[in-house]
Amino acid sequence: MLELSYVILLLVAGYLLFAAFLYFYQRKMIYYPVQPDPEFDADEIFIDNDGTRLHGWVLNPGKAKAVIYFGGNSELVSHRRGFFESVFSDHSVYLINYRGYGNSEGSPSEAALFSDALAIYDTLAARHDSIIAYGRSLGSGVAVYLATKRALDRLILLTPYDSITEVAQRAYPLFPVRLLIKDRFDSAARAPDIEVPVLITSAEQDREIGLQHTLALRQRFERARVVYYQIAGAAHNDIVDFTEYRELVGRFVAGEV
Repeated sequence: MLELSYVILLLVAGYLLFAAFLYFYQRKMIYYPVQPDPEFDADEIFIDNDGTRLHGWVLNPGKAKAVIYFGGNSELVSHRRGFFESVFSDHSVYLINYRGYGNSEGSPSEAALFSDALAIYDTLAARHDSIIAYGRSLGSGVAVYLATKRALDRLILLTPYDSITEVAQRAYPLFPVRLLIKDRFDSAARAPDIEVPVLITSAEQDREIGLQHTLALRQRFERARVVYYQIAGAAHNDIVDFTEYRELVGRFVAGEV
């Protein structure tokens, strides 16, 4: 009997310890800041948001139309150069590192990334006739938020989720993630307020964002025209390498789909 009580005590202690780990280290599980890319050669841009200096680059500078890209949780945004220069040749494309990433100052959090997105938009709006927000994976939550706060031409979401809360709850079903999580990125709650055209694309072999989370988000758009497509054979990290995806984005931007 004592042995059973000891085992139960150990199990309870282990459960509470892991729950504490999830709570105190959750941001290290969401954000994976990358080091600066010293070899990337493009026009630099710096944006100040209330004393925090963000760093990034602009591709195809001087265009009337613009794209703001919000990348994944461990993505070197500079690695997307070939994709953006070919697909958005008539847009200026802004690749700006999240705070704490690359040469951007500060530490990432949901509130900080949302605030930065507004600062980036407000800085660029005076320079361009229209702006597209493009969010991939983690960045889809930032792009959705921006779409509810500022006027966009279009919204592009690559491998998006309904909320980080639901993704994490499914990953750790035995723990009360919905109570523990700080940065929720609840795109599903914001989707009904969006009216601009939206492109949502999933990868058939995605092991990071389950299809159910992407489809749950898709269903929450009420007023926007949504184009949804799944790229067969693609995985979470290589979907932009598929010609089918590149052509889809080009057609969506041109208003052909």
